Amino acid sequence: MFNSHTTTHSFHIPVMGLGFTADTPIKVAKYGISSVVSIMDDHMLEDLRRIYSRKLQIPYLPISDKTDDSRANRIKAYLNLIHDAVSKQIEELKSQSFDYGVAINEYFTLLPENHGLKVLYERMKQEVGEAKEAIQNRLKAAISPGKIDVNIMTKVDKINFDKEGNELPREYSDALSALRGFAESDLESSVVFSAGMNPALYGYAEQFEDFFPDENGKIKKGIILKVSDYRSALIQGRFLAKKGLWVSEFRIESGLNCGGHAFATDGLLIGPILEEFKNNKEELRQVLFDTCQKALTDKATHLLPEAIMPKITYQGGIGTAAEDKFLMNYYQLDGTGWGSPFLLVPEATSVDKDTLDRLIQSRKSDYYLSHASPLGVPFNNLRNSSGEEQRLSRIEKNRPGSPCYKKFLSFSTEFSAKPICTASREYQNLKLKQFATGDTTLPVLEEVLEKDCLCEGLSASVILNQGEEPKRNLRAVTICPGPNLAYFKGVFSLKEMLDHIYGKANIILDPERPQVFVKELQLYVQHLQHEISKSLPEKTQKFESYVDKFKANLSQGIAYYQELIASFPIDTEEVVEKMRNQLSELKEKISSMELVKA
Repeated sequence: MFNSHTTTHSFHIPVMGLGFTADTPIKVAKYGISSVVSIMDDHMLEDLRRIYSRKLQIPYLPISDKTDDSRANRIKAYLNLIHDAVSKQIEELKSQSFDYGVAINEYFTLLPENHGLKVLYERMKQEVGEAKEAIQNRLKAAISPGKIDVNIMTKVDKINFDKEGNELPREYSDALSALRGFAESDLESSVVFSAGMNPALYGYAEQFEDFFPDENGKIKKGIILKVSDYRSALIQGRFLAKKGLWVSEFRIESGLNCGGHAFATDGLLIGPILEEFKNNKEELRQVLFDTCQKALTDKATHLLPEAIMPKITYQGGIGTAAEDKFLMNYYQLDGTGWGSPFLLVPEATSVDKDTLDRLIQSRKSDYYLSHASPLGVPFNNLRNSSGEEQRLSRIEKNRPGSPCYKKFLSFSTEFSAKPICTASREYQNLKLKQFATGDTTLPVLEEVLEKDCLCEGLSASVILNQGEEPKRNLRAVTICPGPNLAYFKGVFSLKEMLDHIYGKANIILDPERPQVFVKELQLYVQHLQHEISKSLPEKTQKFESYVDKFKANLSQGIAYYQELIASFPIDTEEVVEKMRNQLSELKEKISSMELVKA
């Protein structure tokens, strides 16, 4: 099947926070490794453009807040800088000899052993004379950069105002401005839409010809949807297809066994979800293809190639080569995402030394699902981060909340017509005054005070990692690793991590680490227990139905896994036996869960 966005490696590095992967392409794209840059914080990207312009010795003209369409222009300028930097790195690689110790060799040594280019590279080393030179030329011609994809979290779409306080047109909202910056950039890559459907944002993509096929059927800028289940993929995919917009990839992410914001399903587990995608892959493709072709025909524009196929990939909690290989082969995936483990790879991500030390020193109990996000969505957090220390220190000093400068998450109109952020000092002070009145209908105070400034906390690390101070000296770092990172300890080189992913060598993991399916199941059982234990005045019929459905989905998922491990060798016998016992224990735990009647 044809796909206009092919990749060298079988894995990608997903977006992490606002800054942890903001400059990852400059670090790893030259090796053919694809990664995702968040384009939500234009202030941070402008700082990085200034820093890298100096490093790369290229002119830097600042784009100030007073510049027309400053947000989109900052994003465009930074993406163009990355694109140019990586293009030059690739040119440099192709100009090198294959002498021992020269960087070009690393491009091929990082590949899996069975990769066609790795096999050809090994053969080249055995040849001499013209035959050797001919293979070297073939290898150089095959060198291509990893994709520089971008992420837009669809819910982060604040409406903006001009200096006089007048509401700006819709296309100047945060998400639409970010999309415009990407669409007008020089990149040939994809935008990852995450956190659900945003009709205005999806519709706005129609304004840019790069999202449509050209006369050769090539789509310069692809659309990737991050989804949690098949139904969501079909609904969002059809919405876009009706506009003639093709989804080049469905990136399935575990609802709970992931980093950042956690969008839990109603107990639907990743194994059955992947099985549904596998069984319906052709149907999904046909529905979207027919819908998209009709829309393109109606627009009287170029059509999609007949053989085009969307990629199906998975990310969330993968920790071993055996898990990666099973997921790829059994579910016929086009790739996998390895996120949180790369936070321990300085060659790939930007984690400042203090935060890196805290990650290494952290215990499993330090990884938890918090109420920190002003979006009101559960957020993976680290208890011993400097961001958490700062939040608690402010509460202790009777000054809870954060100064709010960037305002990306200002959505609450509880106290004012103009939205403010629930993590802001302004909001939390107003909320404390409300609590002082003794209003018993208010949410738990701890949940209000747990809100943290993600705008500053998730972007500080990349600036600190460059040896600079974040603006206003806001050095505290919030980090949002997935639960899987608790089982990795140490700092690793890029080669060590890739060798681990491809099974060439093994990073020693905590022996208590559960298999990826079991870990997600454990997280869902904990989640349901927490939901049941919430203090409610009364257990409504709707809530009881929700719990029953949740339990039924978990039980069906366990039955699916039990049948799977009985019929397919998904890992070593030791791992499978451990899974068998854990599945039985979790099945009993679920069946014993009871709602306490009010």
